[in-house]
Amino acid sequence: MSFITSVVGWLNTKRLHQIDLFRKFPLQTQEEVLFKLIERAKDTQFGKAHGFASYKGIHDFQKNVPLTDYDALKPYVDRLRQGEFDLLWPGDIRWFAKSSGTTGNKSKFIPVSRDTLEDCHFRGGKDVLAIYTDNNIDSRIFSGKGLTLGGSHQIDNFYNTSYYGDLSAILIENIPWWADFIRTPRREVALIPEWESKLEQLAREAIRENVTNIAGVPSWNLVMIKYILDYTGKKNLLEIWPDLELFTHGGVCFTPYREQFRKVIPSPDMHYLEAYNASEGFFAIQDEPLRDDMLLMLDYGIFYEFIPLEQMNSPNPKAYTVADVELNRNYAMVISTNSGLWRYLIGDTVEFTSTFPHKIKITGRTKHFINAFGEELIIDNAEKALKVACDRTGAIINEYTAAPIFMDENSKGAHEWLIEFEKEPDDLNFFIDTLDRTLCSLNSDYEAKRYKGITLGLPVIRPMGKGTFYSWMKKNGKLGGQNKVPRLSNNREYVDSLLETSEVETI
Repeated sequence: MSFITSVVGWLNTKRLHQIDLFRKFPLQTQEEVLFKLIERAKDTQFGKAHGFASYKGIHDFQKNVPLTDYDALKPYVDRLRQGEFDLLWPGDIRWFAKSSGTTGNKSKFIPVSRDTLEDCHFRGGKDVLAIYTDNNIDSRIFSGKGLTLGGSHQIDNFYNTSYYGDLSAILIENIPWWADFIRTPRREVALIPEWESKLEQLAREAIRENVTNIAGVPSWNLVMIKYILDYTGKKNLLEIWPDLELFTHGGVCFTPYREQFRKVIPSPDMHYLEAYNASEGFFAIQDEPLRDDMLLMLDYGIFYEFIPLEQMNSPNPKAYTVADVELNRNYAMVISTNSGLWRYLIGDTVEFTSTFPHKIKITGRTKHFINAFGEELIIDNAEKALKVACDRTGAIINEYTAAPIFMDENSKGAHEWLIEFEKEPDDLNFFIDTLDRTLCSLNSDYEAKRYKGITLGLPVIRPMGKGTFYSWMKKNGKLGGQNKVPRLSNNREYVDSLLETSEVETI
């Protein structure tokens, strides 16, 4: 164990004890978080309008504060961006994380308070390292630097002292000065808005450093890694950074990318750790290397509620706390945060794999699914089925998206999958059949619609040319670490746009 790791481990002892406490006392921790939030915000406009000062328990909060989404929140956000204060959270909010929009808004601007930066996002980053080094006592991760692939937008001034940009850019802009000694590239490079220019300068700078860990979205990190390998003429990353030992990933499911990472980082000692963070907050960390779920972090200034997915369209859905959730059930996640997001539907769906401690898997999005024929196909189904199809046919997938083919008078419905293969399957027809059979085994609604092919036909697979998804993202101004290809959609907007980008082979 290195001296630096020993010192950091000693400093982390208290924090690891705190994590162990909320593992054992989840509801008590969450009650304390909620009432700290309410006490802090009781004199804000939102707090006064909803009677925060009178609340005696969680029930009062749930009864008086309605569920909300970005469209409902936007009037407050617009005022905050104009410099008003004490609206959703005490004081002013200078930072707004720009993310993909809703039906009525091209972009969302999520308020990010100083409390959220310090008590949620930065604490989450430190906890990743605390948990990792606690699980790997011989780690030498602090002998070098961390490489973080940031987003595609620099910080932009909106109004006087109001700024917006990708969350990663906001974090880089606000990290303490000492963090620059343990990370690469320099802030000036990390905040370059033009993606391809950033890649070139990042590669030039990073190859001179001893990089021991990388963090970011798997798909964009693969783009970066392949660029660096081409730039240096090396065969794998260990020829450049022999001490590389950790990739912290999030944003999309890692399963389709695992084999590609093994090829570019051919080491049995390489570690992979999942973290669940978003513009709205930092939520969960994989705390056991041999499990593929994540520990829900209950003391980051976020109060959690969970709505069963089947109740989402009902007029008064019941929201559950951590005390009442059940295993292996899909929930829409609701958060109340120290940035003033009150009972906010984040749009993600999760499934609990454990309670005491509370561990989750991300199963999809409340709006990213296919349900054109009553099949209720979610991302979790798709990822698992694609893995089985890849394992049985030797295929490796770079990117994919899927959407319905709607019925007409001459044909039945189907699902159309646009897939960019790194390695094509040995037998594409067998790949299709395996994908279909596995979806049937995972999803009884899909299986019912596929029965004898009466409602839903076999999946239609369209292999896309190499680089198609990258070209499509570039065309739409979405290059960069925080932009993601939509996996499933209930309409054909993304599929039709991608089909225009490349000639494809119809199967």
